[in-house]
Amino acid sequence: MPNPLWNRLTSRGLSRRALFQRGSVLAAAHALGTGMEQTASADAMQPGNIYRSIGVRPVINARGTFTIITGSTTLPEVKSAMEEASRSFVNMDELMEGVGKRLAELSGAEWGIVTAGCCAAITHFTASTIAGGNPERMQRLPNLSGLKSEVIVPAYSHNVYDHAVRMLGTKLIVVHDRADLEGAFNERTAMVYILAGPGDDGPLGTQAISEVARRKNVPVLVDAAAEILTLKPNVHLQRGASAVAYSGGKCIRGPQAAGLLLGEKSLIQGAWINSAPHHAFGRSVKVGKEEVMGMLAAVEMWVKRDHKAEWKQWEGWLDQIATSVKRVDGVTTQLRQPSADLSNRTPSLVITWDGAKLGITGQEAAKHLLDTDPRIVVAGSSGVRGGNMASSVSVVPYQMTPGDEKVVADRLYATLSKPPKFDTPAQPEGQPTAVAGQWELHMEFVRGSVNHKLVLEQDGGKLMGTHEGEFAAGDLTGTVAGNSVRFQSGYGTEGTRVSYQFTGKLEGDKMSGTVSLGEYGDASWTAERHQYRTGTRRG
Repeated sequence: MPNPLWNRLTSRGLSRRALFQRGSVLAAAHALGTGMEQTASADAMQPGNIYRSIGVRPVINARGTFTIITGSTTLPEVKSAMEEASRSFVNMDELMEGVGKRLAELSGAEWGIVTAGCCAAITHFTASTIAGGNPERMQRLPNLSGLKSEVIVPAYSHNVYDHAVRMLGTKLIVVHDRADLEGAFNERTAMVYILAGPGDDGPLGTQAISEVARRKNVPVLVDAAAEILTLKPNVHLQRGASAVAYSGGKCIRGPQAAGLLLGEKSLIQGAWINSAPHHAFGRSVKVGKEEVMGMLAAVEMWVKRDHKAEWKQWEGWLDQIATSVKRVDGVTTQLRQPSADLSNRTPSLVITWDGAKLGITGQEAAKHLLDTDPRIVVAGSSGVRGGNMASSVSVVPYQMTPGDEKVVADRLYATLSKPPKFDTPAQPEGQPTAVAGQWELHMEFVRGSVNHKLVLEQDGGKLMGTHEGEFAAGDLTGTVAGNSVRFQSGYGTEGTRVSYQFTGKLEGDKMSGTVSLGEYGDASWTAERHQYRTGTRRG
């Protein structure tokens, strides 16, 4: 995509290298005169312009604090603190000492540090429980021979984010009840990891586990990444946890690449020693002085922010959106308030309609809003053409900025009142081809490949069976029409689920096509019918 500012600057005889040597595009514009500086400043002030200059289209966030769409809207005070911090050099140990004291004052915890995100906080804490401040042990990580190597996790907390624990080479000991918990502790136990949320206050909640863990002298960490910040007291530390980790770039609205670790002083200081700038396992997840001061500013502002006024503003935005879309005949709305869970606390608006009557489904509306400008990411959608046409989209306001509510309201009204044309997807037709049996599956990823096994059963055009992966297996369902096959499969592994969506064609004893891996992109696949070998008898 052409960049007019670059074109105008380079047309005056300045190369890109020269521009960067002068410090920035705006600095170069200043060198060319006041008029050019004003144009460059105006261009830079356009929302998302820096992204458009490299061909990336920004979005309005009506979904929430998801990392894939860059988390939250950073507070102005945070931006200011980060910019000011960037102007001076500082000793990082001295900086974190000062920040630790201030975080303790603000939170009521014994100590605190800023990390490069919540997962980094979890990793540093895990290293602290294994190596402490012992340099020899620190240098051995992740070689756990002779060191504590096990982490206890209640089953409800075993999740995709515990990579941050497992990356140190630890073995997770998953417990399902009190008897499991009591028997899980031994001389190899380094810590207990708990994911905050449903179950956190149950029979294996933080308080119940902490009572046992403290008798065993084992630290307990709570992962509260997406939660609002509770201070003086912190709810998890009050329940007995040794430490709690937060994401900085979610509800707290600090830097996206920052996190918080609060808790017992020796454990938190041990976590800092195991992170950069020190030469230890955690050096790869380095936090900079700008993120440190930006995160501290976010915590300072959390204490000062008028959270009730923010909530009222969010509800006002949703009311404006609801008023706009209800002008379309057949559209209804519902304002929903969050549960008692502390994560992602925000009101939301659910907009519903009959897709058959309006001529557009919820999924189509969401896609249209994302594909066309100004782009909007909604919080959820339902309704499938050719299937269940009962439709909805959801809007979450707490990462929208003033003015976004009008854009969202206008675009939703325009989309529902004059919907673009969508055709019903063509469905494969024809007599189902016989595909039952065992197939040798091969998938080619963006990097690397793998061989799996499919065992297919067939009832007319319906498919069912088993998908056997490298380390686990799961059920498979799908359809076959003519020589077209579609099926989906998945299985659990390491606290999460790996899912596959296959589409392809059958030719003789071979199939091929594309498989969607969700957030991991697409892959190509081929499969060959298993050839059973028959023995021959010697005469």
